[in-house]
Amino acid sequence: MTQCVTLCQHLFAAFYRLINRVKDLFMEKDELIQLRKKLKKTQKGLAAILAVSLRTIRSYEQGDRTIPPHIERQLYFILSRINDIHSTAKMCWDIKKCSDDQRKACPAWEYRCGTLCWFINGTICKCTAEESWQDKMSICRNCEVFRSMLSTPQM
Repeated sequence: MTQCVTLCQHLFAAFYRLINRVKDLFMEKDELIQLRKKLKKTQKGLAAILAVSLRTIRSYEQGDRTIPPHIERQLYFILSRINDIHSTAKMCWDIKKCSDDQRKACPAWEYRCGTLCWFINGTICKCTAEESWQDKMSICRNCEVFRSMLSTPQM
């Protein structure tokens, strides 16, 4: 009986860690609401920009649906263009102090997109290219290059 309880406790702890990891991979509903407000859009207006239904936006904001990566990506891209940080910001390779070898292997350097490194898959942040948008964004959400794009509204 004691072994069964211990096993259940371990399984519960593992499940809890997995749930927290999955939550880190996807945009949260509160973040979507905050971005919609930064863009000064109603739910209907945001739905039109993202080519989804009003019902879909409501489902995202109520937490009934997971916000898919392509929607998250579009929102961040739109915000980055409105904030126009690409004209004044330091490039990611300068901020991260990437070596010449790292720069040569990185698509952000290759395409001179140092303020859009978060938008391009295959960048080598933290010395590894991530395989999926969710994995990449779990790193980017804590990066000063990405955060500067979110925190400098010039609307």
